[in-house]
Amino acid sequence: MIEIERLVRAPMPVVWHCWTSAEHIKQWNAASDDWHTTSASVDLQPGGRFLSRMEAKDGSMGFDFAGRYTDIQPHAVIGATLDDGRQARVEFTPMPDGVLVRESFEPDPSHSEEMQRAGWQAILDRFARHAEAQKT
Repeated sequence: MIEIERLVRAPMPVVWHCWTSAEHIKQWNAASDDWHTTSASVDLQPGGRFLSRMEAKDGSMGFDFAGRYTDIQPHAVIGATLDDGRQARVEFTPMPDGVLVRESFEPDPSHSEEMQRAGWQAILDRFARHAEAQKT
C-alpha cells in the first residue's frame, strides 16, 4: 500500500463536501495545471459507482478513474475498489486546525510507486487548496 496525507485547514463539512461532490471534484482533481477532470459522477453509497474522466488539456491523452464504493462512513472513511481490482481508502480525521486527509491505495504495477505517490500527493495538495478556499 502507498499512503499519502495532507492537513486541510477547513471545517469537516466543507472538506467532505468538496471530496464527494462531482462539481467540486472537477475543480481540483488533477496532478498538474496541464491536466483537468472533464466529467465526474458520484453515487456515494456502498456499491455505488464513481467516475472521474481525467484528460490532458492539449487533448493528447486521457483516462477514466473509476470504481465502486465499499465503505462509506460520513465525515470519516471512504473505501473503494477500483475497476482494475485495486483497493483504495480515504480517512478524514478531525484535528484542532482542520482535517487530516489520509489516502492509502494499492499501487498500479505498470507505474513506479514513486510516480504514483507524487501524482496522488499533487492531487491531494490541489484538493487542500480548493477546500481551504471554500471556507470563506
